[in-house]
Amino acid sequence: MNRSLEKFIPNWIKSILWTYKQHKLKIKIIKYLENLSVNDMTEEKKEILTYLKHNNISYFPYNFVKKYRSVNIVVYKDENNGMNYVLHDGKCLYFKRGWTEDEIRQYYMGLLVEQDLASPHRYETSDFKVEQGDIVVDAGVAEGNFALSVVDRAKKLYLFEPDSEWVEPLLLTFAPFKEKVTIEHSYISAKSNGTTEISLDDYFGDKKIDFIKADIEGAEPLLLEGAKRIMEKDSPKIAICTYHRQDDAENCKKILESSGYGAIFSNGYMLYLVDNLMPPYIRKCLIRAQKLRNEKNIIC
Repeated sequence: MNRSLEKFIPNWIKSILWTYKQHKLKIKIIKYLENLSVNDMTEEKKEILTYLKHNNISYFPYNFVKKYRSVNIVVYKDENNGMNYVLHDGKCLYFKRGWTEDEIRQYYMGLLVEQDLASPHRYETSDFKVEQGDIVVDAGVAEGNFALSVVDRAKKLYLFEPDSEWVEPLLLTFAPFKEKVTIEHSYISAKSNGTTEISLDDYFGDKKIDFIKADIEGAEPLLLEGAKRIMEKDSPKIAICTYHRQDDAENCKKILESSGYGAIFSNGYMLYLVDNLMPPYIRKCLIRAQKLRNEKNIIC
């Protein structure tokens, strides 16, 4: 569709076109999975195939998504500043100015789905998490749900977010923790350009880092390239998204393993529906990585 004409199309027509497009994609994915060889058809892929045959297409094609309903989410208004928020782990999580309550409910429901215990997008597990006293980097913090979830455990949090519209809500969300939170309005890349892009190695220098979470729209391999000194010096745990581009999973895994890390993918797959998906359609969503201690590949 011509982007210059798209703004003149009513939202209800856009919704119909989107639904039609996703239905066609669903049929393609079903056919692709059905034609896999016996060796390629894993139990994980069988689960996705079964889900798609009985449900609408979803970013996370698993039954756990059905337990979430946006209507159950309560949105509050801060009368002091006119900003809307929800309670996340008992703390105020603010959203962009001008968002409607319905937009916030839908968005926050997506966050809950992402961090469900069964979700491929979940950053932490029972044995891979931010520990008490850790220094944490959250690259691509957006609204800050992950950072807010770990703020009580962290000694220090560095939040990186290039979208200027998130700055105001982030300042409000983390106002109670301002002594331990630094917010940077910057892109993360392999090299610093002196203005809008910085590498983690350049930014932190000799400062110690314990945990890196990254969800930065396909720039994750660049982040890793620009954090090799940190990985060598500090051996931080790394939870990094791998679904934005077709080859992100392979590229991130190679960089991590070349830096002495054990790179383990989260269970399951994701359908990144906003991209022009091509076979094999399903993508590995997240790597949880820790430094290997010795030649026997023991994770430290």
